[in-house]
Amino acid sequence: MPFRKIINDPVYGFITIDDELINQVIAHPYFQRLRRINQMAMANLVYPGAVHSRLHHALGAYHLMCNALSELKNKGVEITPAEEQAAKIAILLHDTGHGPFSHALENVLIEGMQHEKISLLIMEELNKQFNGRLQLTLEIFTDKYHKKFLYQLISGQLDVDRMDYLTRDSFFSGVNEGVIGYDRILKMLTVHNGELMVEEKGIYSIEKFLVARRLMYWQVYLHKTVLCAEQMLKQIIKRAKSVKAQTQQPLDNFINQPIQTVTLEEFCNLDDYDLLAAMKGWCRHEDKVLSTLCRGIINRQLLKIQYSAEPVDKSIVEEKIRETCSRLGLTKEEAGWLVFTGEVTSSTYNPGKEHIHILFKNGEVKDISEVDNALINQNLMGTVKKYYICYPRV
Repeated sequence: MPFRKIINDPVYGFITIDDELINQVIAHPYFQRLRRINQMAMANLVYPGAVHSRLHHALGAYHLMCNALSELKNKGVEITPAEEQAAKIAILLHDTGHGPFSHALENVLIEGMQHEKISLLIMEELNKQFNGRLQLTLEIFTDKYHKKFLYQLISGQLDVDRMDYLTRDSFFSGVNEGVIGYDRILKMLTVHNGELMVEEKGIYSIEKFLVARRLMYWQVYLHKTVLCAEQMLKQIIKRAKSVKAQTQQPLDNFINQPIQTVTLEEFCNLDDYDLLAAMKGWCRHEDKVLSTLCRGIINRQLLKIQYSAEPVDKSIVEEKIRETCSRLGLTKEEAGWLVFTGEVTSSTYNPGKEHIHILFKNGEVKDISEVDNALINQNLMGTVKKYYICYPRV
């Protein structure tokens, strides 16, 4: 009897697992750990419903990958059963390298290590555990396989990863601006000269997808309160390392040991709950900076944040530091942990990295930005940059 299992998803309905190896990957502790990693980090402090996990997202992206591959095969694109299985496993595992609170602590807990690189290390380890059965998955994930469109479905301007997180994050946050026509986009996908493209009929769905992404970034992911909370989280980890704050394993190794000594197994035992438990304990820490920051996150007593179009004037920073020193009884160095500046950027569409190609009926291929009366013009292709300052409330 063929293997078949269904998972009830609040966004898409039933997701079907019809492959035993895929089911074994899903059941593996490295994948199940994603249940304990929040997809949207600190966004739930602004949008209380945004408490879904990376596991939700991975399964959703898998579902969209299944649909995309099915559509392409129906259009005559040659995809073998082995390639189909490998692409599905690759999208399931693409985010396993995320640490606690996802992007918020990237390059902070483990400096200089992007989550994609850790995901690759996990895939390589799983390939060993599954006796080499994930070798094709590794080739597709690293863009070394000759069918480039399979890689583009996983990582590109129009990949199923982005389609799911926009759809899912919009659903759970309640922000309707992120709604996209993912089902129509999937129907319009095609392969031409070995690359993933969109049929001419899908132009407007693609334009809406890009605009939805722009709106979601500034309204949700880079919402100033969300940004402030995530910057506070980074400051907590940096300060904990600075004062060698003690906590339980496995987090203590990431705080108090040279990062070279941390193993992949220890990383895969780390999740949001470890960090939340540590912050609850550090609320009573003798270091006033660390305890203040931790109470701010745990009790949602966040720093104040202001966005500006220009870099924040140094005189304003110095004034806020003086006020903080006076009010909280801190040294200038300590106050600098609570008063800080930075910048954030976002772009709607970056053709310098990866193109969204439109295939016209006459065989002509154009970038989405070059079609007649293109909505995605030079202004929307540019990068938007904002500056910010965070400081304690009066």
